[in-house]
Amino acid sequence: MARASDQRLVDHVDRIAHEHPPIQLSSVDFTVTKARELDARFGHVLDYMARVELEVEKNVMELAILLPDPPEIDVHFFRDVWAPQEIQHGLILDELQRHLGRPLSTPDLSIGAKIKVLGALGHAGIFQDVSRMLYYLTGVATERSAVLAYNMLFDGIVELGEEGIARTAIGQIKRQEPGHFAFYQMSARQHWHRLAGWQKWLVRKMRAISFAPVGAYSPEQSADFGDLMVSLGITEGVEDFTQQIARVERELLFAQHQGLTVPPYVARTFRDAVERAQTRARVLAA
Repeated sequence: MARASDQRLVDHVDRIAHEHPPIQLSSVDFTVTKARELDARFGHVLDYMARVELEVEKNVMELAILLPDPPEIDVHFFRDVWAPQEIQHGLILDELQRHLGRPLSTPDLSIGAKIKVLGALGHAGIFQDVSRMLYYLTGVATERSAVLAYNMLFDGIVELGEEGIARTAIGQIKRQEPGHFAFYQMSARQHWHRLAGWQKWLVRKMRAISFAPVGAYSPEQSADFGDLMVSLGITEGVEDFTQQIARVERELLFAQHQGLTVPPYVARTFRDAVERAQTRARVLAA
């Protein structure tokens, strides 16, 4: 008999699969009246977000390596809900780039060495539970970042007067991201309480080493993310932004640390991204 928490997760995935089918390009109004202004203010943001969305192919390959024997509900989620929706998000953002006269994004589909090592260890069932927890935590942070970023991008595009593209493209995308976040949050909370003490210790250690903003797998991509933060106004409220991203992680991994609002490695990573963007800007201006 399925646990009640497991059934809630199944019901959630079934519901979002039914209520939020992949967005069709034909449903989007790509009419833009201020292409130059939109490109100047948010062009690189669109490129970054399109790349990340279209890297779902790599993410699926990574999951196959990390979780050689994944739960059925995880397979159902990323095969039938997450991947189809994310691919369409990327295609829509790239089509918007095309209308702005920008080149299409170039997704990075290479698999890193860390993933391969974790995958080799993951063939041991007790370690695969650790990999699953890291996967859920990454999903929580990634999808919460997406929810916040798409909301800010939507507001910025509306400010430019491009309400058509804001409503039919960004608005549709941002309505699908919370369902992804909810899946990872529910999965993380229930899986954490099933881990042994040594597994929780290992999750904390590995998370501190591996944490990175979504799509920032190299120093150059970290600087790109820093530029995105500046363009969306995240740097003006970075403390609240990082707290929202790290809330679930802090509650689970660091419940015993009273007064800790953001794990140090999260704050450091976002600070480094902005500093890299600023350093690159100074070099280019010299």
